[in-house]
Amino acid sequence: MKQEKEIDRCDCDVIHEDVVNKVQNSMAEEDHLYDLAEVFKVFGDSTRIRILEALSKSEMCVCDIAFLLNMTQSAISHQLRVLKQARLVKNRRDGKIVYYSLDDDHIERILNMGLEHIREKE
Repeated sequence: MKQEKEIDRCDCDVIHEDVVNKVQNSMAEEDHLYDLAEVFKVFGDSTRIRILEALSKSEMCVCDIAFLLNMTQSAISHQLRVLKQARLVKNRRDGKIVYYSLDDDHIERILNMGLEHIREKE
C-alpha cells in the first residue's frame, strides 16, 4: 500500500505576528476582493477574451465582431451583455449602429499584462 506524504505545516498559529498584522491592515476590503473575483470570472471565457482583444484594437459593432470571430451576432451580443454588466465594455449609438469599446484603459492593461505573462513562458 502506498504511503501518503505528510504535508508540511506549522505547529503554531502565528509565528510572525508583525507580518500578519501588516498584511491584514493593508489588504483590500472583502467586498472589493469578491468583486475582483467576479471580474476575473468574466475574463475566464476565451470568447470574451477574443472580443476584448478585438476591442482593444478598435471600436466595433456587433456585425463586425461576429464576422471577425466567425460567430453569430446573437452569440456576440450575449457575450457583450456579460462584458457590459461587468463594466469591461461600453457602447455608443450612432444612428442605428451600436459601437462597442473597452470601458477604460485598465481593461487593455489587464489584457496586455496577461499576454505578457503568457509570452514570457515561451
